[in-house]
Amino acid sequence: MWGLGPVGFTAPWLLLGLVALPVLYLVLRATPPAPVRRRFPGVALLLGLSDQEVQAARTPWWLMALRMLAVAAAIVGFAGPVLHPVMSVQGASGPLVILTDGSWASARDWSLRQDRISQALAQAQADGRPVALISLSDPPPEPPPFLSAETVAQGLAGVQPMAWEPQDIEPAKILPKGKFETLWISDGLDRAGRAALVQALQARGPLTVWQSQAPVIAPGPARIRDSGVEVPVRSQAPLTATIEVAAIGLDPNGIERELAHVPVTMAGAAGVALFDLPPELRNRVSRFAVVGLRSAGAVSLTDDAVKRRKVALVSGTNSREGLELLDPAHYLREALKPTADLIEGTLDDVLVANPDVIILADMAEISAPDRLAEWVEEGGLLVRFAGPHMAAADLSGDPLLPVHLRAGGRSIGGTMSWGQPRQLAPFPVGSPFEGLAVPSDVTVKAQVMADPAPDLASRTIAALADGTPLVTRSRLGDGQLVLFHVAADAEWSTLPLSGLFPQMLERLAISSRPAQPDPGELAGTTWVPQKLIDGFGRLSTAENAGGVAGETLAAGPAGPDLKPGLYTADDRAVALNAVAPDRRLAPAIWPADIPVEGAQTQVARPLKGALLGLALLALVVDILASLLLSGRLRGPRATHLAGAAVVALACGLAGQQARAQDQMPIDRAIAAASNVVLAHVVTGDAEVDRIAQAGLQGLSDTLYARTTVEPSTPMALNLETDDLALFTFIYWPVTADQPAPSPKAYAKLNRFLRGGGMILFDTRDADTAGMGESPEGQRLKALAAPLDIPPLTQIPPDHVLTRTFYLLASFPGRYDGPVWVEAADGKAAQAEGMPFRDLNDGVTPVVIGGNDWAGAWAVDARGNPLLPVGRGMGGDQQREMARRFGVNLIMHVLTGNYKSDQVHVPALLERLGQ
Repeated sequence: MWGLGPVGFTAPWLLLGLVALPVLYLVLRATPPAPVRRRFPGVALLLGLSDQEVQAARTPWWLMALRMLAVAAAIVGFAGPVLHPVMSVQGASGPLVILTDGSWASARDWSLRQDRISQALAQAQADGRPVALISLSDPPPEPPPFLSAETVAQGLAGVQPMAWEPQDIEPAKILPKGKFETLWISDGLDRAGRAALVQALQARGPLTVWQSQAPVIAPGPARIRDSGVEVPVRSQAPLTATIEVAAIGLDPNGIERELAHVPVTMAGAAGVALFDLPPELRNRVSRFAVVGLRSAGAVSLTDDAVKRRKVALVSGTNSREGLELLDPAHYLREALKPTADLIEGTLDDVLVANPDVIILADMAEISAPDRLAEWVEEGGLLVRFAGPHMAAADLSGDPLLPVHLRAGGRSIGGTMSWGQPRQLAPFPVGSPFEGLAVPSDVTVKAQVMADPAPDLASRTIAALADGTPLVTRSRLGDGQLVLFHVAADAEWSTLPLSGLFPQMLERLAISSRPAQPDPGELAGTTWVPQKLIDGFGRLSTAENAGGVAGETLAAGPAGPDLKPGLYTADDRAVALNAVAPDRRLAPAIWPADIPVEGAQTQVARPLKGALLGLALLALVVDILASLLLSGRLRGPRATHLAGAAVVALACGLAGQQARAQDQMPIDRAIAAASNVVLAHVVTGDAEVDRIAQAGLQGLSDTLYARTTVEPSTPMALNLETDDLALFTFIYWPVTADQPAPSPKAYAKLNRFLRGGGMILFDTRDADTAGMGESPEGQRLKALAAPLDIPPLTQIPPDHVLTRTFYLLASFPGRYDGPVWVEAADGKAAQAEGMPFRDLNDGVTPVVIGGNDWAGAWAVDARGNPLLPVGRGMGGDQQREMARRFGVNLIMHVLTGNYKSDQVHVPALLERLGQ
């Protein structure tokens, strides 16, 4: 293709015909021939006569220009002009490498990036160029081979943004050998190694960069400030607009929803979201997210640093004014005040508040042991500190201690003791304190002793250098009992005076972690991912994921071997976000000699039809003008007729073009009409549309394998142009920002429903917030308002869908929520001798739910499931039930209510018996 400014030509050699225009001009000027002057006396006899035909002595200039315009338009039209074509830099048949960063910063406009890659692949296919596609966030182990553009395009749907950034890119390990042209789909962020990669690519051939103009926005890790939560927000470029940050978590019913949101006014490239949340609500927040952005970088997961625990302090001694240092609760209060919400009072009072942790400081007698034991068994954590009262009491039968204690105590470094104060031993493997450094200045001079027992060693999680227990722990029901064998004040040990004391409390999950952990704090621990986040910011369960060393988790950053998500160890949680806390979002700067395209890539538009139409119109006008000049069209009537003809021709051309745009392509119509084709509505969300297409393909494969129905490849519906009468089943995934169809499309949808078609509306939210309460549910209400939808009810146990092909009692997808169908006539009676009602006319036009059926049906090119469903064998069974529900749906659409005709079985059997 040859280009001239914004216009390219597929057959540029035809433009040589424009050179012949001057010759054509001379030919037209020579016709008609110039008249010859002769003197003839008889001419006087012709005076006064009118000639019916007039022949001009010379062709008018405007008519000449019109003819030249018609010929030029025809020549240019046949040359194949294209407005804003996808031009090739190299232009020949050389190889093309398409490089994409593929990071979380690419997810926000991933559909635009896929469109640009598709355009490049289409142009490469037209030019016969081999292509290699490389994602820097998921680099290949070796340089990929060059393949045909068609082959690469088939695998484009499987290329997805990762939840991390490219790391340690070595050009020699990922770039093919030889010369090639490169199209780099950049995420717009600068990072280490980019300059070296640019140099390597320029050494191989021309480099073009495509980069979105939208700024990259990412929240930082949340931290507690006074009584609120502070979430820093960073941007790649200065912003003047106000953005919103939402706090998302579980409500009291266990349903995930938006708990709060605040506007953030950016001061340049930085801003802060301040959330004033009560402790109960703050502890429910699982993540903060920038509203309107679908990206792992737009999500900040929360962990123990935000979830301040409610801790109750109960002391066995009375605090005296001016003697705070002698109060055991004083040291606990100072250690926990910055990171926990403290409650103080009597044991009866704090049990009413239902705290997360109860700490008893030197309490030998418990006023309500049964209530306290019940609280522990329900999941509470009881921490007890020894002291003079416990040492003097007989606690041999106390069930709220992890070990049996000896009466009295042990004095090691007192004035009446020959021994020296004991130091702490290194924390054992498997202890929650494993990895913490033991300061040499922490010593113990008194402790309560545990009776020897076979399980004493397994219950000891910290010990002195002589092996005697310092901290013991055991389980009681779903809760835990922890005993510090020393006092909470400085009388028995220097532990409450050291920095080790708050670290031990944090390891026991008594307090929240005040800041990001460093490798030393997590040393020696193993963390298991509970939830992982993908490139689009969606959370999923981490099935079969291995543990991660604490040092690795603390050091970060996120990558393919350390995926971002929520990691837990015992009762503690640490969040690893896609964006590191110290990551500075700097824009990528490209050398001046590299062309950089923007996100507003204009669509290639062929101009051949318009130019040929213009040439035809000019020729028609030329004919009418010639007739007029020759005198064959005279009078106002003829003039009006000519004008009307020109207007009619112009309107006809425009109308024909409009009808061509509004009509369904003939090959597509034939494909839809020749076989059963499952279709889905295009939402505008590339990821949702991809899963919908893959889901219907998986359902089509299931139908082909298990029934006599052999569907063709599923289609993505264009509600404005496609003829819905050619389809029987439409899957409509609903997104929160999905645009509404036009009134014309709604009219087609209503005709489709009245004609026996079925629409499966899927909000994909598990109906967790109740029907219509989630953002997708609210959007469904708006989308379905213009449709003629009958009254709905939850699917009854005797509905035809429960037995169309398989016998089903539930209708799950990836989730198992309620399903809504058309309500049956209230007059329907129980069929005699059958376990269902007489519902012969109960064919439902709509099925509504939020179970994400396409996600459960979705398969890749090899037939493997794309998305996880449940856990283990239970998940496999749920996926199977989802497939069976899909089969029942399609059989119900194709066969109607024939299964309900079983109500006539008793009458038929009776007649046969007669």
